[in-house]
Amino acid sequence: MSQPELKKRRRQDYGFQIEYRTRWSDNDMYDHLNNSVYYFLYDSVVNTYLMEHCSLQPPTSRQIGLVVYSASMYFATISFPAIVDLALSVTKLGKSSVTYEIGVFERGADDVKAVGRFVHVFVDRESGRPSSEGMEELLRKGLKRLYVDKEPTAKL
Repeated sequence: MSQPELKKRRRQDYGFQIEYRTRWSDNDMYDHLNNSVYYFLYDSVVNTYLMEHCSLQPPTSRQIGLVVYSASMYFATISFPAIVDLALSVTKLGKSSVTYEIGVFERGADDVKAVGRFVHVFVDRESGRPSSEGMEELLRKGLKRLYVDKEPTAKL
């Protein structure tokens, strides 16, 4: 997805949202959220959704999600004491993998501040390998609720 397309994202493009109140320690020496904080936020919104809507219980679930890819595009800075809305959608859903898109919005502002990508592969907790049946049905059902086709189709 191109940077200009991602920069057009709005809250309504996402099916799930949570709030995060920034902390003083989130700022770096340049007085804005450190890049590593964004990845913490991406992980938090994804796992909140998985636990609340997909029956995932990280300490005990038979399958666990391993992050195999992550990326972030930054469009504007955010600093403490901002309140941010983390917005989540699913852009690809495979047999054992899922691609999430996360929009980061500052409370009171319409423009997206950052857009992240995050890919989980769900594997068997014991073997560390994807199951031949793929991800569990409750997990897949919950993820389907967030699926939005945002990938451009090829014109041939």
